[in-house]
Amino acid sequence: MDMLDRKIVAELQRDGRLKITELAERIGLSPTPCARRLERLEAEGVITGYGARVDAARLGLPVTIFVSVELERQDSEAIRAFERAISACEEVMECHLLTGSRDILMRVVAADLAAFDAFLEHRLMRIPGISRLRSHFALRTMIRRDALPLAG
Repeated sequence: MDMLDRKIVAELQRDGRLKITELAERIGLSPTPCARRLERLEAEGVITGYGARVDAARLGLPVTIFVSVELERQDSEAIRAFERAISACEEVMECHLLTGSRDILMRVVAADLAAFDAFLEHRLMRIPGISRLRSHFALRTMIRRDALPLAG
């Protein structure tokens, strides 16, 4: 990736709805070479998709909980089984495999404490292979970035 590619990515991170002509103007290229670069960035998987950022609280999900999970076993099959099971849980916004004393860290959203309790009881705690769960409730989000800024 050169500096023009980085500028394309940075501009699209700011506004994914830019038309190619406006994007080209912002980065100092004509539309055709800009479009070719954009297509290449998409084909190479640098740009993985486009979507709207939403406010979970305004969608009725104001509670954010970080849940750390320890598995009974840390072999590849146990991790794949957990990943398959947790993929069906729409409350889980992110799920990361970690190093250190915790195996998994998830960001979960819920309407309220009762909804989170129901998620724990009826979904998460029924997944085989979990040895320990710890929940941490977010008081507020101080910084949220969807990706690393690539250019000023």
